[in-house]
This record gives sequence, C-alpha cells and structure tokens, in this order.
Amino acid sequence: MTMAIKFGSYVITGSVGLLSDAMESIVNLFGGVMALAMLTIAQRPPDEDHAYGHNKAEYFSSGMEGALILVAAISIGIMAVRRLIHPLSLQQLGVGLVVNIAASVINLGVALIMIRTGEERESITLEANGRHLMTDVWTSVGVAAGVGGVALTGWERLDPLIALAVAGNIIWTGFHIVRRSVMGLMDTVLPESELDKVCKILEGYVEEDVKYHALRTRRAGSRRFVSFHVIVPGEWSIKRGHHLLESMEGDIRTALPNVTVITHIEPLGDPTSWRDLNLDRPESVPGDEVENLSEQE
Repeated sequence: MTMAIKFGSYVITGSVGLLSDAMESIVNLFGGVMALAMLTIAQRPPDEDHAYGHNKAEYFSSGMEGALILVAAISIGIMAVRRLIHPLSLQQLGVGLVVNIAASVINLGVALIMIRTGEERESITLEANGRHLMTDVWTSVGVAAGVGGVALTGWERLDPLIALAVAGNIIWTGFHIVRRSVMGLMDTVLPESELDKVCKILEGYVEEDVKYHALRTRRAGSRRFVSFHVIVPGEWSIKRGHHLLESMEGDIRTALPNVTVITHIEPLGDPTSWRDLNLDRPESVPGDEVENLSEQE
C-alpha cells in the first residue's frame, strides 16, 4: 500500500527524490516476501539432512535484501544524475508531500514493530527488514525536506541532490546488512559479551587436575553453538566425568538462550589429549600408539 502511495506522489509531482523513495519501497516489498519464505524454512525442526537445523536460512534473506538495496541505490543514483544535468519543473508539491508523509507514518509504525520483534526473537531477518524499513522512513523525511526546499526556493537541482543523498544512505544500509549476513554464513564466533560469559563459566570449573581447551563457538540465526574439551584425571569414573560435563553444559544453557553445547572428555595424562587444540589434529594417531598409551595409564 505504501509503495502505491509513494509512486502516486511521484506521478503527481514528477520529483526524482520521491521516485527514489518509491523505488526503495519496491525493495522493501521483495525483501518482505523473501523474509517470510526464509523465516518459514528457518523454523523447521532438524531432520536427517539438516541435523543442526535450518536457522542459517535467515542469512540468505538478509543477504538478498542487502543486495537488492544496493541495486536500488545504483538505479536511484543514475536517475538523480540525469535529473541533475537536465532539471525539470516539479508540480503540485504540496499534495505530493502530504501523500508521501502519510506513507512514511505507516512505515514508521511497521518498522518499530519489526525491529522490536526481531530483537526479542533474535531473528536477523526480521531485524534487518525492520531496520531497512526504518531507513526508508528517514529517506522519506529527507526527500520531503528536499521537495519542500524546492517549493520554497525554486531551485530545481535540489531535488536530484537529495536523491543522491538518499542513494548514499541506502548503500550504507545495504552494505551493513550484507556484511552481517556474510559474517553469519562464515560461522563467526559469538559476540564478545556472550563469549565472556562462556569463558567465565568454564574458568569456574578449572582446578589443578581439571582443564578445558578447544573452545569453539558460532551462531546460526537465533541458534548458538558452543563446543569444548574437558581434561580430567584418567582414574575418574565415567559417571563422575559425565556429571561434571552435565553441570558445565547446564550453566552455559542457563547463561545463553537457544544454545547447543557439545562437549568431549579426555584423560589428563594422555598426550593425545593435547593434539586437538586446533580445528583438526595436525596428524593422526596410530591405533597401536593409543593402546600403548592406555596401558601406561
């Protein structure tokens, strides 16, 4: 509806600034459709082909929306430059402004709801869509100011200059949305504040004969993943080691929402326990060597 209203204001006035605002609304529409599709997929439970769930589908939505934003910004910039070179007189600016402001008020309400919901549910798709819609609101404010300036001063080139400023703002927003999506797809570690919570919990269990290492974290949509190895004395019973790991995992699940914790227990006196500090072991351990080490224990 807001897209139709904004295009109507462009038709009435002939303002390229208002046209740029209307084009951004088209991106909002495609972004919303994509967000709905990806959110539907992301909510699916894990299955045999996707044992860790479908949460990463959200990054495809936000990445696509960011790319569409960049395309829209380039298109707006091209039209603005053409209008800057060949300025045109604007018509019925008062009516066009009223229509555009009405659409902006609607977008403001929807954007605030989407951002709040996205933050509460930790959905990058909803949050990105809401923040993009919020930039649309600020774009409308800037365009309205520019068109109003044209009406007051009669300087027709002010309209395409405002459109160029709008294009720059859209590019900035699109860049950040795309960057955040790429970082999520690249399995970036948890934010520093959350990683500090995990480390603090693990440090609380460290004793002279209890250590941990190989801590790895990542995030996929709203789901967090934490894995680490715990080193305990070799004479501990399986039950005792299991209880320790259960306690550590429980504390992490209490501190962080939507987290999957994967642990691995290793004996303190076994040299192989220290060979997996990196993602992959530097070399394989022959079976007979493992047996010899076990006998030595």
